[in-house]
Amino acid sequence: MLALSRKKNEALIINNNIEITILEIKGDQVKIGINAPKEVPVYRKEVYEQIQKENAEAAGTEGLAALADFLKK
Repeated sequence: MLALSRKKNEALIINNNIEITILEIKGDQVKIGINAPKEVPVYRKEVYEQIQKENAEAAGTEGLAALADFLKK
């Protein structure tokens, strides 16, 4: 993990096309702005983890049964 110190209105660039800017600092909260291409999904971590969990559940036994049925054809 790379740890950086940034002040309000300072930014960092990831992969030449994603810019993260510190917008506001209030107590222990930091508001950030993310400028990324539309094709780059950006999620809060807790939302991303929920999506991954739901995808894994959907790919469980029902997904395997559907795949088996498809391959039989």
